Amino acid sequence: MRNLRNYRVLLLAPLLALSGCELMQPQGEDPVLVKLTELEQRLATIERVVQSQSLVNMTQQVSSLERRSDEQQGRIEELEHEASTTAERQRDLYIDIDARIQELEAAVQASAMPTVLEGGALPPGQLPVPGGSDRDNYQAAFELLKEQRYEPAARAFEQFLKSYPGSELADNAQYWLAESHYVTQAFGQALGEFEAVITRYPNSRKVPDALLKVGYCNYELKQWDAARAALKRVQGEFPETTAARLAGQRLQRMTEEGV
Repeated sequence: MRNLRNYRVLLLAPLLALSGCELMQPQGEDPVLVKLTELEQRLATIERVVQSQSLVNMTQQVSSLERRSDEQQGRIEELEHEASTTAERQRDLYIDIDARIQELEAAVQASAMPTVLEGGALPPGQLPVPGGSDRDNYQAAFELLKEQRYEPAARAFEQFLKSYPGSELADNAQYWLAESHYVTQAFGQALGEFEAVITRYPNSRKVPDALLKVGYCNYELKQWDAARAALKRVQGEFPETTAARLAGQRLQRMTEEGV
């Protein structure tokens, strides 16, 4: 009888242990809620990863934009430097370009090319080609100017204007007479001669260039108001010309210099 009782105790012991474990489990926990909680935790982890990756992408995009901005700024500075250099070259080469254009025009008009004077200075009161036509003498005076013999060229143009006041080349001769003084920096004398182009030959196509040079001469003479008035007049009366563009550049330069 005692052995039978001991045997029952041995059989119930595991069951009691299992019951004790079940009693230790938390009460009221829903498996579905447990699963949802786990999914929410995983979702939060994924969102953090995505947000972190988006931040990296945004940082890379900002860095790319900054590099492009730096490159564009560098290009802008290069263009500004090139524009400044080009403006300087334009000022330096303006006389030469204008002279070449005039040379081509004279070559078309002239029936023959006269011989360029040889030797030294032209004697005062004497034409470059005594006995020649107005075209011959004009071209000879112009050749002196191209050779940078400015004083003989000035005397030749002066004599041309006295000998052929009604020539169709008189307005050009007056302009190049003024230019002969301008390139030697005799700005006061050049100013009067350029003004003569405008007053004596108002219909000449040399008027825009002469008016531009009136502005330049006044600028060199530090007559700022007169310079600005002449340059603005070029822009207002001859807006589609090279002279107007150069006038704008000189006005900008005056603004930058505060004069």
